[in-house]
Amino acid sequence: MTTASGAPPVRRTWDVVLSIALLVVLVALAAVLGFAGAFLVMASDSCGASGTCRTEVLSAGVFIAMLGPAAVAVVAIASVVERLIRARLAFWPPLVGIGTAVLVWIGGAALTFSAVTPA
Repeated sequence: MTTASGAPPVRRTWDVVLSIALLVVLVALAAVLGFAGAFLVMASDSCGASGTCRTEVLSAGVFIAMLGPAAVAVVAIASVVERLIRARLAFWPPLVGIGTAVLVWIGGAALTFSAVTPA
């Protein structure tokens, strides 16, 4: 790939380093959120005896909270790789990914808790 003047594009060292560091943070956060999402299944403890539950909604919320942050991380990694290949600024997709992963986990948790109705 070359620029309009025929010279190869210049990659900024700080952008590459910052992008990789933020991707490491994003992957670690996605792992922690996925692990925390697995514990959301405990919301079903009150089902049956003291409350009613919609198990389909509860299961969907748990799966979203477990797998959603990892899916966001994969999209962010692909975006960073693509932007680094084209020598464009690549530090911002992991930042967006971090925020999106947290919001996806919160959405999954909210969906899980909305499925449990106390008696």
